[in-house]
Amino acid sequence: GLAAEVLELNEGLERLASHYPRQASVVECRFFGGLSVEETAQALGLSKRSVVRDWTLARAWLYRELRTDPTQV
Repeated sequence: GLAAEVLELNEGLERLASHYPRQASVVECRFFGGLSVEETAQALGLSKRSVVRDWTLARAWLYRELRTDPTQV
């Protein structure tokens, strides 16, 4: 259900933050905060280009992470 998906995303985000803290902050601003690229850049003191790059990296990382069965590792 949705609650399980949110919990899984939150756990994935915590793992992302341990490897890529800045990218995790971008995800939090964009996904949970609903901020635009420009607003996220201002909030985090980054360039818009960095936010776009971090957002792309973080989404790809989370996509892989959330589709990997931890029992297979």
